Amino acid sequence: MAVTAIEAAAQHVGQEVTLRGWLRSRRDSGKLHFLTIRDGTGDMQAVVSKKAVGEEQFAVSASLTQESSLIVTGLLRQDERAPGGYELDVSRIEAVQIAAPFPIQPKEHGVGFLMEHRHLWLRSHRQHAILRIRHEIIRACRNFFDERGFVLVDSPIFTPNACEGTTTLFQTQYFDETAYLTQSGQLYSEATAAAFGKVYCFGPTFRAEKSKTRRHLMEFWMVEPEVAFAQLAEMMELAEQFLTAVVQRVLETRRKELAVLERDVGRLERILPPFPRITYEDAIGILQKKGNATKLGDDFGGDEETILSQEFDRPVIVHRYPTALKAFYMQPDEARPDLALCMDVLAPEGYGEIIGGGQRIHDPALLRARLQEHHLPEDAFKWYLDLRQYGSVPHAGFGMGIERAVAWICGLEHVRETIPFPRMLYKLYP
Repeated sequence: MAVTAIEAAAQHVGQEVTLRGWLRSRRDSGKLHFLTIRDGTGDMQAVVSKKAVGEEQFAVSASLTQESSLIVTGLLRQDERAPGGYELDVSRIEAVQIAAPFPIQPKEHGVGFLMEHRHLWLRSHRQHAILRIRHEIIRACRNFFDERGFVLVDSPIFTPNACEGTTTLFQTQYFDETAYLTQSGQLYSEATAAAFGKVYCFGPTFRAEKSKTRRHLMEFWMVEPEVAFAQLAEMMELAEQFLTAVVQRVLETRRKELAVLERDVGRLERILPPFPRITYEDAIGILQKKGNATKLGDDFGGDEETILSQEFDRPVIVHRYPTALKAFYMQPDEARPDLALCMDVLAPEGYGEIIGGGQRIHDPALLRARLQEHHLPEDAFKWYLDLRQYGSVPHAGFGMGIERAVAWICGLEHVRETIPFPRMLYKLYP
């Protein structure tokens, strides 16, 4: 007897098959039980007839509670009235485990309750849709870079130094030394780009930001390409191509999941090049016209990013921020040394920054001076300085946080639903 997945039902119409899964719900009608079974690939209705299975098997069906695990065998047939378009006429049923009363019921639960039961909330249609879209986004990221000759070279999680800023580091003990959880794989990707030319890393990153906004997690995943001989303009073009490819892939393969989330796909269909490009100074002008108090020299927060992104129907690339606002490694603009050759890509609909990057300093003397300006220990960055001593070239890259991209593409209000077990401020359980 073939064990089949629900998503493969179309291949087995008219055959006797076995399904293994969990009971989502049961509806009784006299001598019939209508079971909705989920197996991780989809849902299917199974009909248990007392006449067909006998007293004993019918009693097993009657004993099933929500989320009980079970194995059912029967004839698979097409039925347009059934959920998913297919139905199983059960001939045999086996209860693997009768579940205890399930705490999540089809009623309104508060977010706090659902997050405490995150390990069970994952079984809902909504969470299923989000995490399948996340999976597709990750696959699209890898495919995009793999198909363009990039080499995946992952960077370490333990690091001896900061990348984005010393105030947001998670510190830990590494035997007799102090180590930190990585904030970004960028510095190490610069080393591998000097070896392979075009690389990307993909992995978890950590920021000890005491932020409770809807856009921040303490642990999130980033994909970070780095390219030797590249400059800012090439990175803006690469980011544009990349985001377009990711969104198009989700539209091609996950329309069903987007429908579960009631996502307005018309907004996603507009994500096509060219993306508008504006300077930081242009952005300040837009903000001030909108009544925002931000002035030249100020950094943008979530409110400012939201205002800017709502001005466009597709991602907008904001480039050339003041050097003083950016990390020590950012290359200054030759024509305006007070500006960095950097960019942020802001997603539309108020989702804010999803990509940040730019051109890196390639001159050893300037990099050493910047380390001193930022009061960073040169000893810890000796290896990073070495990269500028042996065949240094202009190079550039960017990073995209997976969770923010998932939130935007799915149309979610908060990033907490974009990863199976989110790590937020004061939230480490489960």
